[in-house]
Amino acid sequence: MNWGWFEGLLRAVNVYSTAFGRVWLTLVFIFRLLVYLVAAEKVWSDDQKDFDCNTLQPGCTNVCYDHFFPISHIRLWALQLILVTCPSLLVLMHVAYREAKEERLREIQGDNYRRIYPNPGKKRGGLWWTYLLSLIFKASVDLVFLYIFFRLYKNYSLPRVVKCKLQPCPNIVDCFISRPTEKNIFTLFMVVTTCVCVVLNLIEATYLIGKR
Repeated sequence: MNWGWFEGLLRAVNVYSTAFGRVWLTLVFIFRLLVYLVAAEKVWSDDQKDFDCNTLQPGCTNVCYDHFFPISHIRLWALQLILVTCPSLLVLMHVAYREAKEERLREIQGDNYRRIYPNPGKKRGGLWWTYLLSLIFKASVDLVFLYIFFRLYKNYSLPRVVKCKLQPCPNIVDCFISRPTEKNIFTLFMVVTTCVCVVLNLIEATYLIGKR
């Protein structure tokens, strides 16, 4: 997947963010997006190939892998990053709408037209609500994914060995997860950075409401 578009989005929305928002963008871009691209994808690239069960029964390994990994960490993180960054696009679209409206008025009434938005990027009126709702949505998305990870992978950790007794396995078989320690470290890192991002979103929302 080409993540260059998301990098451009994060850089563009940085112009209209508060100080807390800029810290959030830094965390998302450096500590989540880059870590995901540079390291996490490679760690999970062999998760199914190296998931071994001590049986030669056809289909047993595939069934057990699907049971213990209904959705891969890496795909969940990709979806999470997409949903978290999309609200920033709404803020940019709102600013672009304001600028286009100002430009249309200037073309119709000339250079001495009465400006509707002295500063289209200023967080006032509808843009203030758009920005506030984007913060609430981003915090909600991160919280929902934290809950999903906790439900799918208890305590956000992977054991070294799991026992599987699903059909067509002939009996209870031991299955071994590839590089569980390394995956647990990355999972803990992503969980911690997600929690920090949620706190920053809530602080920024409180700051906006208090300033208003």
